[in-house]
Amino acid sequence: VFILKTPLESFIDYKADTGMQCGSYKVDLPELKDGLQYRFHFDATKCVSCRCCEVACNEQNNNPSEIKWRRVGETEAGEFPDTLLLFNSMSCNHCLEPACLIGCPTNSYIKFDNGIVYHDDEACIGCQYCTWNCPYEVPVFNKERGIVTKCHMCHERLEENQTPACVQACPAGAIEIEVFDPKEWEEENIDKEGNFPNIIDARVTKSTTRYTLPKDMPKEFRDVDEHILKPFHPEFPLVFMTVLTQISLGGFFALMMGELFSLFGAKEPNWVLALSVLIPAAIGLPLSALHLGRPIKAITAMKNLKTSWLSREALALGVFAGLMSINILLYIVDVSKIFRFGFEVVTFLFGVYGIHAQSMIYRIEARPSWNRITTNLKFFTTSYIGFYLLAFIAFVSGYETTFIPLLATGTLLALAHGFFTYEDIRTLSKQSKYKASLEKTKRLYKEFFPKQKRFRDITFIIGSILLPQLAIVIWSIDNGFILGFILSLVLILSFISELVDRFLFYTTSVGLGIPGGFFVGNERV
Repeated sequence: VFILKTPLESFIDYKADTGMQCGSYKVDLPELKDGLQYRFHFDATKCVSCRCCEVACNEQNNNPSEIKWRRVGETEAGEFPDTLLLFNSMSCNHCLEPACLIGCPTNSYIKFDNGIVYHDDEACIGCQYCTWNCPYEVPVFNKERGIVTKCHMCHERLEENQTPACVQACPAGAIEIEVFDPKEWEEENIDKEGNFPNIIDARVTKSTTRYTLPKDMPKEFRDVDEHILKPFHPEFPLVFMTVLTQISLGGFFALMMGELFSLFGAKEPNWVLALSVLIPAAIGLPLSALHLGRPIKAITAMKNLKTSWLSREALALGVFAGLMSINILLYIVDVSKIFRFGFEVVTFLFGVYGIHAQSMIYRIEARPSWNRITTNLKFFTTSYIGFYLLAFIAFVSGYETTFIPLLATGTLLALAHGFFTYEDIRTLSKQSKYKASLEKTKRLYKEFFPKQKRFRDITFIIGSILLPQLAIVIWSIDNGFILGFILSLVLILSFISELVDRFLFYTTSVGLGIPGGFFVGNERV
């Protein structure tokens, strides 16, 4: 006798026969023996993009609608009518080498023995570096709480042998929890089952998510949102902080060289010059705290010196500013020139390392437009403004024979800086790796910020190159008022030019993230 089953009865039977985890409160997993871990398995052949997983995750973790720990992205291949639409439901991949954990300055990420990468909300200061550093853009900044949050695989449910909310809610059984051997995964299977079209190579962070993909897939996929463009957050506190600290480094180097030349008979610097090169860093470093979701906990940014460039930057530049303050006192009490020069060398080395660490913060795989040598070179050569600052103070203080070499050296650095800026834009078209991201960066320059880019170029050429040369000519005819006015313009235009350039540095950055996931609410605005 043939018995006609309802769709629900058919699904229940299918679920029982195949061992699907969806809809189950209990999950039958092997015991986690030593060395084994949990991971997600996503079957792209089953996902229908209903986004039940997104909703269930938000409800389980009480997240507002704009914050999603699990997101569904879309990629497509072929031409109508012969097309393939592929969905990817992604949360944290609980990587074996998590970029978020490695870069976090406060050690707010913990990798449990069971493989789950857990975020300690209490330790987080809301610096959001992990939201840049993760090539999947998994961590999400919660503005209301002032911290970053992310998927923890519903660890509290797993401890009770229950399925995570996303797994339970998926009507197609596209998401599952598995137990796996990390060593076997890394040595044998990660390249075959760890990658998804248009997502960064799984080996970069050793992602643990296992994918099941359709057979005989096309080689070329495109993101369904590839035509959509949106500037990145401008990060204004960091715009000012980075430029100001780099100015202090250049000014201090000029001061140190002045001290060296004074050992051979040149006029020695004074405490006014030493104070002038401290002021930019003294203003810039506190400004960086405004970038944090919890600025009151800024001091804890130095906790992860072992792996975090942000921690190293915070410590090195903090020491740099402190030593510059002491150096002012050394001028006031008039200690030995040789001792003071030695002290300045040590101070300068801390500054150099601080700016190096500052540039390395941005040398991350997840942000292709930042991850280039021009970032390091531009961060160091922005210090040319420090020479112009000291030249202005030297002129006002009566160091008439000093400010000309300072202007000349500053101009040479400015020319180098201009060249690196040109190369930074030119090489966007030369790199084939992560071409889609870099193409979007180029489009942002052209479609969103052409006026800002033109303004930056004009102010740089006039303020950083032409006016310093005019100042040297004016000095030869001994016109004090006009010379002072020109030097003021040099400082103002150069500073504004670099602020605009740094603004563009941030806003034109395009992360890798999840393909086709533009509307999933994971971008800070």
